[in-house]
Amino acid sequence: MSPDPAPQVHLGVFLTGVGPQLIWSDPASAPHTAIETFVEVAQLLERGLFDAFFLGEGLRVRENRGRPYDLDVAGRPDAITQLSALAAVTERIGLVATQNTTYNFPADLARRLASLDLLSDGRAGWNVVTTDNAWTGENFRHGGWLDHERRYERAGQFVEAATALWSSWAPDAVSGSPEATSWARPGAVDVVERHTDLVDLRATATVPGSRQGRPVLFQAGDSDGGRELAARHADVVFSANTEYDKAVAYADDLRARLARHGRSPDSLRILPGAGVVLGDTPAEAQEKARWVRGEQMSGPRAIAFFEQYWGADLSAYDPNGPLPDIEPSAEELDPSRGTLAIDRRTGKLATIAAWRARAEAENLSILELAREVSPERKPFVGTPSQVADEWARYVRTRAVDGFNLLPHLIPTSLHEVVERLVPELQDRGVYRTGYDGTTLREHLALPPLIAAAATGPAGRAPGRADGVDIHDVPAAAR
Repeated sequence: MSPDPAPQVHLGVFLTGVGPQLIWSDPASAPHTAIETFVEVAQLLERGLFDAFFLGEGLRVRENRGRPYDLDVAGRPDAITQLSALAAVTERIGLVATQNTTYNFPADLARRLASLDLLSDGRAGWNVVTTDNAWTGENFRHGGWLDHERRYERAGQFVEAATALWSSWAPDAVSGSPEATSWARPGAVDVVERHTDLVDLRATATVPGSRQGRPVLFQAGDSDGGRELAARHADVVFSANTEYDKAVAYADDLRARLARHGRSPDSLRILPGAGVVLGDTPAEAQEKARWVRGEQMSGPRAIAFFEQYWGADLSAYDPNGPLPDIEPSAEELDPSRGTLAIDRRTGKLATIAAWRARAEAENLSILELAREVSPERKPFVGTPSQVADEWARYVRTRAVDGFNLLPHLIPTSLHEVVERLVPELQDRGVYRTGYDGTTLREHLALPPLIAAAATGPAGRAPGRADGVDIHDVPAAAR
């Protein structure tokens, strides 16, 4: 992979609202559903010149054995509602809402996202996600609607319908003249129709495009279907590959897919999710990382983790004692906590047998084994100087274009990044010293959307017209 002569680390923060990475019980943790917390974080990140503030979304609280999983932060306000409030108290930072394509309706969601983009003056983004969890579908009378891969077909059709709506206003649709006989020029807004097996609509967009044309499209997913969706439609991909060699392999694969879809390598930014633990010395950083892991996988969490696999109440067992001596249920894993990848929902008896053998061989307690085998995205750990050197290597070799940070303590861990890590990145010339533009698309240094070369019947604005992908201006044409 050839070095980038002028690399820049693009940074966002992914605030999930739930999940083990958030240490909500620490006295230094801010309230996770208070508007004051969101305002403080967004303004802090804007001061740190971040590209975006990125909110997770959940359509049902996670559960453990049929009950709300109360070891997580359970409250999570609607992302678009939160970001609309933050648009009024920030000026530059991008505002990215995670929104589901499986259980929303294209015309309605496109309207709400376009409204956020217009009212924030071109700072909105949409993190396109899907779900096949039956427990979520029950909230929408769908149950386990759509097989795993078909949800990506639905997402692709959904995004195409949304982008058609966003490009259905001509650039000069609004007259702006006091002499005009109508507010919008007649014929300047097209009706959009889509009639497929998974998307069926006839709709008219209710607002014009923003300064950046349309919301920036984010996409997360590492399966083949997820990578294809990203290669066809996304502006930014949110991956799980932070280990260097895996990041390089992922970037190579994704850029090869871009080429097959006629897109240039610079039309997509790769921002894996990453934790950061900083210390004054390497030893202090490692000690802090051990504390973070310990808080993220506590004794009660370890019991709950194994309850998923045993399918039984294990609350009577001591987390510091041996694995449960009872036999697990025969049923496969219940995905109701929303964290289980498809490839981890089967074969649990063999998994438990392997864990028992390991625990016996290494004399591991329930808690110790949970910390070893439960999913963990390894954070970057070190002094600010060490982490800055590592991130500079990642972007200079195009392994990534930056990171979507997963904070473990809000707002403390983000203050450390802004006040200690950002200056180190700036010293290395891989981080901005000021915003160059006003829109999220400009922050990410994405190529401009096509405005005229491939327009629809009414000279459509940036985006997609007539069902044809007109995603970005090719590098050679700019």
